[in-house]
Amino acid sequence: MQREEKQLEASLDALLSQVADLKNSLGSFIYKLENEYDRLTWPSVLDSFALLSGQLNTLNKVLKHEKTPLFRNQVIIPLVLSPDRDEDLMRQTEGRVPVFSHEVVPDHLRTKPDPEVEEQEKQLTTDAARIGADAAQKQIQSLNKMCSNLLEKISKEERESESGGLRPNKQTFNPTDTNALVAAVAFGKGLSNWRPSGSSGPGQPGQPGAGTILAGTSGLQQVQMAGAPSQQQPMLSGVQMAPTGQPGKIPSGIKTNIKSASMHPYQR
Repeated sequence: MQREEKQLEASLDALLSQVADLKNSLGSFIYKLENEYDRLTWPSVLDSFALLSGQLNTLNKVLKHEKTPLFRNQVIIPLVLSPDRDEDLMRQTEGRVPVFSHEVVPDHLRTKPDPEVEEQEKQLTTDAARIGADAAQKQIQSLNKMCSNLLEKISKEERESESGGLRPNKQTFNPTDTNALVAAVAFGKGLSNWRPSGSSGPGQPGQPGAGTILAGTSGLQQVQMAGAPSQQQPMLSGVQMAPTGQPGKIPSGIKTNIKSASMHPYQR
């Protein structure tokens, strides 16, 4: 007798431990659904369901273990019913059952489901027994096919959404370079304002040097003063000018004006 009582107590302790773990997991999952629904992801929900399923399987294994006594053979009889508040009962039930009266005893000590639920369960069992093995196999295959098609559609939608979400994020230009280019074209920002200045060679006082180069928008122009000593002209853009007083061809693209010193337009 004492051995059976100890075995019953050990089984109850193991069962209470499994139930407490299951209760904590359920409480955590319900808290996420109520308070963290905006940040909750589908993989997290699946993980919670997998944890609950594992704990339920463990609880079933404990109940079906050979060393676990049959709890259905144990009878619980309420010894005292009182409408007054019971603090010990409140502590043990974590505030769920404040009193142990005739109103709550039928619900907490019920060993069978409600008559309506029991009737529905019997109806489902009867309908399942009427279906033959072939018909049941066909229904199972049809259900599996529908589930497979649904999973394929969901996977396709996920792939399309991922590819569509990655496409706009791929950057094909440099914003800094684009802004610098627009500023340079529209406002001239960063462009150099440098122009080549004219240089005068050695010559007579009061006269500019021969081969003076003037920069302009229409091209390059060389001005050679009359009366200047005959000397070799400088190279201009890679083309050597013909010496003064000697016949020769002027390279194409270069204009040569010969004026007197008094009429030089740039004399100062």
